[in-house]
Amino acid sequence: MLGEINQITKEIVDSAIAVHNELGPGLLESTYEACLVYELGKKGLKVEQQKALPITYKDIKLDCGYRIDILVDEKVIIELKSVEKLEPIHKAQVLSYLKLSGYKLGLLINFNVKLIKNGICRLAS
Repeated sequence: MLGEINQITKEIVDSAIAVHNELGPGLLESTYEACLVYELGKKGLKVEQQKALPITYKDIKLDCGYRIDILVDEKVIIELKSVEKLEPIHKAQVLSYLKLSGYKLGLLINFNVKLIKNGICRLAS
């Protein structure tokens, strides 16, 4: 399973690099999301965009408006940003999504950087 997740992660990073090389920094998060979804789909990965993430409170599921930007192969959460710099709250958001969802791995990707490798953060629960 770890090998499979690492392969999925590699495909995601390669796709993010392709999108960033084509578009560069400075665009809206939604633009990068649409392009990344396209690239991942071309690779044959199962991609769910803006997937609802309900919370469970006292045995009741509640839709509180949380959305996973992209879920890949029902294994890896991707949270996208286009910000000046990643802040601790952005990492906390991904860690919260991992906890709420039960998924084990998340990638936080900030496209508003000169080198995309400097904008990718891997987080595990």
